[in-house]
Amino acid sequence: MLKTITAWVNILLGCTIMAAGFVFFINPYNIVPGGVYGASIVMHNLFPSVQVGTFGYCFDVPLLLLSVVLLGAKLGIRTIVAALLTPLIMNLLSVLAYPNREALEMLDPAQMLGGVIDLSDQLMLASIIGAVVIGIGVGLVARNQATTGGSDIVAMMLQKYVHLPFSKGILLVDAVVVLFGLIVIGFGLGSAKDTGEPSLHLSFYSLIAIYITSRVVSFMLNGAKDDKLVFVISKDRMPELRNYVLNDLDRSGTYIKCQGMYSGEDKDMLFLVVSYKETVDLRTKIKEVDPHAFVVITDAYDAYGEGWKELPSPNEIHPE
Repeated sequence: MLKTITAWVNILLGCTIMAAGFVFFINPYNIVPGGVYGASIVMHNLFPSVQVGTFGYCFDVPLLLLSVVLLGAKLGIRTIVAALLTPLIMNLLSVLAYPNREALEMLDPAQMLGGVIDLSDQLMLASIIGAVVIGIGVGLVARNQATTGGSDIVAMMLQKYVHLPFSKGILLVDAVVVLFGLIVIGFGLGSAKDTGEPSLHLSFYSLIAIYITSRVVSFMLNGAKDDKLVFVISKDRMPELRNYVLNDLDRSGTYIKCQGMYSGEDKDMLFLVVSYKETVDLRTKIKEVDPHAFVVITDAYDAYGEGWKELPSPNEIHPE
């Protein structure tokens, strides 16, 4: 029960963070970071009287139906709640951020929150901050086996049926939305206001935002990936090193029988996985117990099992 409650709280928090990223850093500057809400920004340029979040509902409903059918009922329930909650929070934040209806329709950053975070002259900064905030929100939701709708749903379908990594699926789908934004906003078919930059440049900011968002989502789901794989070959099993690994590092390892190519002697190779920070002390300890040991340290892309991550189930999200 506690795990379920925590998951729902994290989903609510993730939706709120994502909505804030759009409302305060993306929507006012006509940056189109892909997905349902990127397409909604483009549609808002064509129909300013309709809020971005409202257009989100128009895109989400058919995708949600596909999610329930193709991704499973349990995942579908969480996705439905997250996808319907995000545009609602986005609309509420927008109404609170702008002083009147005209400013809300124009998404005028000079009037948003009294202009205290107006980044009209710093579109690169706006796109970076917005992408990071959105990525944190999406990642937090995805870590609890839900999506916020749109390209997330499409990316999960691509992952399940085409075996395309989640983050790369988002990148691919969102690129199509950017092209849509380029036609409407970049070529002036919509009602985009003057942002201080040529409208065509907004597409480049959009691509930057999409890439950063995908990297942040990947980091949120996978972590920093700084685990290290260590191989140690010595003439003996080095009991002092064994005690250090088991007791001080609170890790375990495996002895692998091997034979020296030159000497022909039988040896034991110690195989273990440690974090990046633990490698410094580990190398010091190895030199202390056997200065002539042969040591190889390399990156461990992922580590599963006791003391590390659980092996993923077939329906879980794998961003890389």
